[in-house]
Amino acid sequence: MVSDVSGAGNNWAHGHEVYGKQYGGAILESLRHAAEECDSLQGFLLLQSLGGGTGSGVGSYIMEMLADEFSSTYRLASSVFPSEDDDVVTSPYNAMLSLARLVEHADIALPLENQALIDIANRSGVEESGAHPHHHPSSGLPSSSSSASASSSSSNAVAVGASRGSTRKPKPFDSMNSIVASMLLHLTSGMRFPGSLNVDLSDLAMNMAPFPRLHFLVSGFAPLPLAAANSAAANSAAIDKMRLADTSKSIDQLFNAAFSKEHQLIKADPRRGTYLSCGIVVRGSGATISDVNRNVAKIRPTLRTAHWAEAGGFKLGLCSRPPLGHPNAILSLANNSAVSNTFQAIRERFDKLYKRRVYTHHYEQYMDLSLFGEAVEAVTDVAQRYREIDNQMLEPNPIATYKRRPMGLTFL
Repeated sequence: MVSDVSGAGNNWAHGHEVYGKQYGGAILESLRHAAEECDSLQGFLLLQSLGGGTGSGVGSYIMEMLADEFSSTYRLASSVFPSEDDDVVTSPYNAMLSLARLVEHADIALPLENQALIDIANRSGVEESGAHPHHHPSSGLPSSSSSASASSSSSNAVAVGASRGSTRKPKPFDSMNSIVASMLLHLTSGMRFPGSLNVDLSDLAMNMAPFPRLHFLVSGFAPLPLAAANSAAANSAAIDKMRLADTSKSIDQLFNAAFSKEHQLIKADPRRGTYLSCGIVVRGSGATISDVNRNVAKIRPTLRTAHWAEAGGFKLGLCSRPPLGHPNAILSLANNSAVSNTFQAIRERFDKLYKRRVYTHHYEQYMDLSLFGEAVEAVTDVAQRYREIDNQMLEPNPIATYKRRPMGLTFL
């Protein structure tokens, strides 16, 4: 583990140019040691927050380093995007710079939005107290953010805390982190447990990105994890009670929920966008491949899919080990044009700051400001490509009008 006592002061440039270079050698050595211990290296999964300075800056540096040193190994990132009312005033800068690195160097990116996690947690009726804020003195940027309980040496915390004296409702840290943790556990279940049709990270990276730069997957999860089942106070009796209550939810109901807007981990509705590809990972001993195929056949006509995904387009996984507290669960992964709305929201928040050059002098200490323009260009290009696919699939004859051809797919 590589760690330090301070953060990057909510400054991507400080994290990338100072801490990244300072600890890059130690981080690379740690990664090499971990890779050498693997019998079959699947890839690297980076967990980061894009709102602060360490997760965004050092996380971007690690992703670039992995692309250079492990170019033939798949690189996946689970990235938490800041909400519109984020406590870190420079979060639009950090998110834009980090997102551009994900476009260039990641093979698969799983965007998560703080606001979507907050909404899901609030719908569950869970309220928790916020952590104490703190100030990052290293860059001079104003900050009232606080770390959540789940964090890693290469990333900021998943959730951002409420500022001191704020009248806003405290963010439910544990519930938000629990949702993200459950998604990641579900994503990697095929590598850890037996199943009749397991998928691993390399399967997803190979099949879910028909174009190299369009590799952003919108994740939906059902049933949503209950905070009580993931808290330290949970006991076996409570878990058994929840398991019995959840038995009434059939596989059909879970399928419908996993594709619904309310269960997506970003603020988007995939049913209103175009599916470039779709992955479904089902956990539980009660689910069979016939159940999965029946539900796929039923839900496929309700989705707008690209022409190359109409005949197949669904990557299926089936793991026999159920998650804690539930007999069955479903994770949907959609490479969907709806993610362009998230990119557009980040661009709009970025423009509001950058047109006035607010706090850019803090970044200018460590980097050339031209990197902002390059980042905007990369992110705008990806968003435009997603919108182009979506618009042309709405035309009467999308197959004839859409000229790009995807890379080879190997769907089941």
